[in-house]
Amino acid sequence: MTGTKQPVSVLVVIHTPALDILVLERAAHPGFWQSVTGSREENEQLIDTARREVLEETGIEATRESFVDWLMTNTYEIFSEWRHRYAPGITHNTEHVFSLQVPQRIDIATAPDEHRSWRWLPWQQAADLCFSWSNRDAILMLQQRLGSRT
Repeated sequence: MTGTKQPVSVLVVIHTPALDILVLERAAHPGFWQSVTGSREENEQLIDTARREVLEETGIEATRESFVDWLMTNTYEIFSEWRHRYAPGITHNTEHVFSLQVPQRIDIATAPDEHRSWRWLPWQQAADLCFSWSNRDAILMLQQRLGSRT
């Protein structure tokens, strides 16, 4: 259906080697913190969705090869307040998880219509701050994937 969002999205956990995690505060929901997320457009490959969303939401230009595709998906119920963006009857979204390592904490340029603030936090604090269970779990898994660093 033209003009509707696809119920297919990406979650990109952006982190430093020290496991500082970039989190963004949603403009429409102050206090709701998250990693980069976004829906696939048309027939774009998921890696290209991840790349586009990172650029749009943070200003970070990264190559396709910089992203790690976790080959993992989460399915969750779309908040009722956002269902109007999808075709009638769509109630769930499938989210594909990626990560992107940057060399150190860097300044970013948020998209003001999407995010009102950003911060870098140690992985434990970032996980605790995220409103989304899938985002929290991905941050905790990242720590496990890269080895125990506290």
